[in-house]
This record gives sequence, structure tokens and C-alpha cells, in this order.
Amino acid sequence: MATGLRPLHTAVFGTLNAVPALAGKVYSKVPEPAPYPFVTLGSISEFPDDSHGEQGLNSLVTIHVWSKAPTQGEAYDLFAAVDAALDRVALTVSGFTEVQIKHTQHQVIPDPDPDVVHINAQYRVHMTKE
Repeated sequence: MATGLRPLHTAVFGTLNAVPALAGKVYSKVPEPAPYPFVTLGSISEFPDDSHGEQGLNSLVTIHVWSKAPTQGEAYDLFAAVDAALDRVALTVSGFTEVQIKHTQHQVIPDPDPDVVHINAQYRVHMTKE
């Protein structure tokens, strides 16, 4: 199986950072202390999906949105920017073709810190090795 972890992570990170509303707020590893609001790239899971002699991958990418604003609106707006940047867009992933990305679900998750709004979102990615 050909892994797409690094190139997929790079593509998602770069795509999100290219959005003006998200620029400088996207982290792979959050610095301490990080200024709110921010977005983190979470886990990436890969599953082989080969067909007709081609190596294919299905991946599940998790994105987290974090806010400490007095209302949930800031987190919702940040998530909307993430979704607009990723859902059904032409994502370029080095070494892969036929890259399709689609939003599959999101949820607002209660955080132990009552001041924090946390949104967890997942995107399914299908891609074929060049």
C-alpha cells in the first residue's frame, strides 16, 4: 500500500492556511499557549481501496475548531471557512490523482473548560496513486 499521510496532510494544511479567515490560525501541533480561535489538524486514517491494478486510498481527515468567544458564533464561522475550503474542492495531493474530498460529519463537543467551544469535523478523501 502506498501511504498518502504526508502529502495529504501537507495539502490540507496548505489549503486551510491559504484562506484569509484561517491564515495563521491553523496548526498541526498547537504551540502553548495558542491564541484563540484556532484550527488543528487531527488524525488521518487510511484504508486501501485498490481497483483494476491501481493503488487507491480512502482517508478520513479530522479537523478541530477551537474558540473562547462568549458565544458559539465565532467557532461556527471558523468551521464554515474550513468547510468552504475543503468540501468538494479540487485538492491537489502530491503523488496522487483523482483526489475527491467530501465533508462527512461534524459535531460541537462539550469541553472540560466551559469557556471553550470545540467543533470536530471529518472529511473523507479518496485518491489514486500516480
